[in-house]
Amino acid sequence: MEIISGGQTGADRAALDWAIKHGIPHGGWCPKGRRSEDGPIDAKYQLQETPSNNYAQRTEWNVKDSDGTVIFSVRKRLSGNSSETLEFAIKHRKPYLHTSSAESVGCFRLGEPA
Repeated sequence: MEIISGGQTGADRAALDWAIKHGIPHGGWCPKGRRSEDGPIDAKYQLQETPSNNYAQRTEWNVKDSDGTVIFSVRKRLSGNSSETLEFAIKHRKPYLHTSSAESVGCFRLGEPA
């Protein structure tokens, strides 16, 4: 098992921190310059930089290189980068799980490759 993440704020870093704490291998792609929404991504996260500083490239490469993707959201309907993540999972025929705090406990949407 390996946790793959782009190292952005919130759930991305929580997954990486959990992996480090529990000795689980982790990795993934981050934008060139270790760019994130709140400044450079800490070197403690074992991430590789993409050739571009574009967030979309990082997201697509992480989805493509993973066995499956989990998308956490506040709203039931995805938007922005979360919506893009779902589109990449579908494009690359990767299973995904979308869970939202707006849905009842235990409800989620599961997608499988077509």
